[in-house]
Amino acid sequence: MITAIVLISTDVDRIPEIAEAIAAIEGVSEVYSVTGTYDLVAMVRVRGHEELAEVIPGRLNKVPGVTNTETHIAFRTYSQHDLEAAFSLGLDG
Repeated sequence: MITAIVLISTDVDRIPEIAEAIAAIEGVSEVYSVTGTYDLVAMVRVRGHEELAEVIPGRLNKVPGVTNTETHIAFRTYSQHDLEAAFSLGLDG
């Protein structure tokens, strides 16, 4: 599974409708409205790099109101939730 974090700039007055349109794209697992330089952050999870091309430049970037994106590919996941699950399974030593 490949995870990409997509930072998205949008037309500010249309953030909710743009976020909903992005969230409806297959491969997008979550969309957050955020403060700072970008307006939205989307988490994209797909099986292969080819699918990233379909989802991000192929669909997400074409949502009306999206003005700019910056994509980061995750190498490894570190999650407190994952650590707690491992310890609850008795994997603590």
